Amino acid sequence: MSALLAGTWWMTHRRLSALARKPAVLVLTLVQPMIWLFLFGQLFRKVVELPGFGTGSYLDYLVPGVVVMNAVSLNSFAGMATIDEIERGTLNRFLVSPVRRSAIMNAGVVEQAVSTAFQSLVIIALGWAAGARYPGGAAGVAVLVAMSVLVGIVLAALSNTLALLVRDRNTIIGLNIMLLLPLTFLSSAFMAKDLMPGWMRDVAAGNPVSWALDAGRAALAADPDWGSAAAHAAPLLALTAVTVGLAVFSLRSYQKSQ
Repeated sequence: MSALLAGTWWMTHRRLSALARKPAVLVLTLVQPMIWLFLFGQLFRKVVELPGFGTGSYLDYLVPGVVVMNAVSLNSFAGMATIDEIERGTLNRFLVSPVRRSAIMNAGVVEQAVSTAFQSLVIIALGWAAGARYPGGAAGVAVLVAMSVLVGIVLAALSNTLALLVRDRNTIIGLNIMLLLPLTFLSSAFMAKDLMPGWMRDVAAGNPVSWALDAGRAALAADPDWGSAAAHAAPLLALTAVTVGLAVFSLRSYQKSQ
């Protein structure tokens, strides 16, 4: 265990140091969620007048949607960095070193978690500046950020798994483009589930993006529903563990193929 922790620490330090040298990446990738926040917030602000929408402010409803959608978008292309390391030979050098294979994947998880949490907090702050309010307070905001981190890790782990198995940029790009919009729009990111067609509600019920949103919104309510938050967070946490395990297995399979 100590070897795993030490390896995770040093591999994470390496990744975060590289990230700190390129802070513009984190800032520039915030441009798109800012557009979603302010454009969609104005375009659909009257949708709350529909009977059954369930909230008086569309911006309050939208901020969690943008937070989680940004996490999906940010992490879906994590496999591109893995392909870069394969092509440079960096990954192969780590695989012949004493560092544990789990530590290599853990470092990627921590890096993605830090990036996602930072951007989520910025979006939440921008939403507040635009007029959104979070009655659930700091605890509700913390739950929303945690849910964005979990769904981000799921997508990052799947992207890394794909990179290790197919080792092709075009496949990753094509699959992510194909999945990004369905994952977002077949969820409760922008529309209350009660107003969706029946088949969309069924899809949203099994969509991890909706799990993250439902948990976050339950915690952000004026009277937080912690039971609902836990019920939606539990399957997302389980899925996170499964996908990270799959990424570690794929790394070992990659090593055997070399």
